[in-house]
Amino acid sequence: MKNKYFDIHPPVFWPATFLIFFFITLTLWVGEPMEQIFLSMKDFITDQTGWLFILAVNLFILFCIYVGFSKYGKIRLGGKDAQPEFSTSAWFAMLFSAGMGIGLLFWGVAEPVSHYANSPTSENYSVEAAQSAMNLTFLHWGLHAWAIYAIVALALAFFCYNKKLPLTIRSVFYPLLGDRINGWIGDVIDVFAVLATLFGLATSLGFGVQQLSGGLFYLFGLPNTSTTQVVLIAAVTSIATISVVSGIDKGVKFLSEWNIRIAAIFLVFILIFGPTLYILRGFPQNVGTYLSDFISVSTWTEAFIDEGWQGDWTVFYWAWWISWSPFVGMFIARVSKGRTIREFIFGVLLIPSLLTFLWMTAMGGSAIYLDSQSGNHLLANEIVSDTSTALFVFINQFPLSIVGSIISLFLVASFFVTSSDSGSLVIDNITSGGKLESPVAQRVFWATTEGAVAAVLLVGGGLGALQTATITTGLPFLVILLFMVYSLNKGLKSEYQKMEQLEKPTDKQRYEKKIEKSIKKSEEKSQEPK
Repeated sequence: MKNKYFDIHPPVFWPATFLIFFFITLTLWVGEPMEQIFLSMKDFITDQTGWLFILAVNLFILFCIYVGFSKYGKIRLGGKDAQPEFSTSAWFAMLFSAGMGIGLLFWGVAEPVSHYANSPTSENYSVEAAQSAMNLTFLHWGLHAWAIYAIVALALAFFCYNKKLPLTIRSVFYPLLGDRINGWIGDVIDVFAVLATLFGLATSLGFGVQQLSGGLFYLFGLPNTSTTQVVLIAAVTSIATISVVSGIDKGVKFLSEWNIRIAAIFLVFILIFGPTLYILRGFPQNVGTYLSDFISVSTWTEAFIDEGWQGDWTVFYWAWWISWSPFVGMFIARVSKGRTIREFIFGVLLIPSLLTFLWMTAMGGSAIYLDSQSGNHLLANEIVSDTSTALFVFINQFPLSIVGSIISLFLVASFFVTSSDSGSLVIDNITSGGKLESPVAQRVFWATTEGAVAAVLLVGGGLGALQTATITTGLPFLVILLFMVYSLNKGLKSEYQKMEQLEKPTDKQRYEKKIEKSIKKSEEKSQEPK
């Protein structure tokens, strides 16, 4: 279906749009009781399927390591002659901005301090609780999260650039379904991808607007209400719409690179005015402890004592990353043509993870250090009492805190815009049947819809609604990801066999080489002195 304003694939666009607006209407109609419904749904899913999320995400990281070190690593996305479209620095900037963004700003201080003040493994506020807090935070934001993104991104890039299939989720299942990906099964897969992406993205936008509203309240006394948050969503979504109209080469790339620059300035601000020596000493220790406890922490499922902690944290994070994976994966795929699979896997896994670890040490680790030095835990208690203002409470401990707070507000807004516009481009791709370019009105529609869903979730249930929407859409997409791993492995095996065949000399080439060798030998013999 194509006209001046829309170029859609109807079997995906209309069911996805109907389900999204049905959800919005139902939430607004039910009103306040919806919050309790959301919480009950979240508790049921995490209690019954939390083990599956934890097992599956560990399988994803093992598969990434296998592919990165295997013979498939030399396969180049786009073919042997393909060249990267973006510089390595621009590539890393776009990976980082799209993959974490708002979440790092919202949870960078709040999560480590929450695990320190309410430790699931140690006595609250103890040295053991502090180290455990950093371990758990690294678990949630490190290699496991990026492994989920890497699998989806690699599968999409491989089947699009090497197999010449449309850049959409259904294409990944060609080795399993063949031409049936163009039928109703492929449509269902893409509809789930749209729903997972939209609600995962709405969760991030919800966190971002809560932080913007909390920061404006903390700094300037503006009311931190649902009305303020809805107005902020409308304002930032409008800016995101301008960026999304500009496209990936202009709007998204420009904002991503500036996000990294501003984030680097902010990190330098913390390093200079914060506990510099602690950050420099804490970073290698935190990374080392994370790696040494990697297996035990990543496979912990509360099997013996179930206190519900993992449902609120680890399972929620795995569902959040899974629901974000179509969006982030497709975005990474679009900017990764020309990279070898080995370069891709280790670039996506290692560099963003290390940057994230440094960020978490500088933010959350410093907050824990400052609280432990105070002796009264007032800082930790204030941070935990309202996570939306955690970053600003933390910055208030520094000289020139107003400067740091204004930089952080600008950074939250900028990451908000980057997540929204890149997410709109991805949903647009899926609902148009894999087309890379579509009418402007269509991009505006999806940017507006994302903002509307985030606003409705906040009004209809706050943080609980955001978490429930993420987990509910993440569960069915988790099953899709498990089949995706199997399908990708089959595709890589086929491609490698094809490469080997092309590299083997044909009978004609072997004959010509033999003749050439014989001629050369005769010439050498004729030149010998008699």
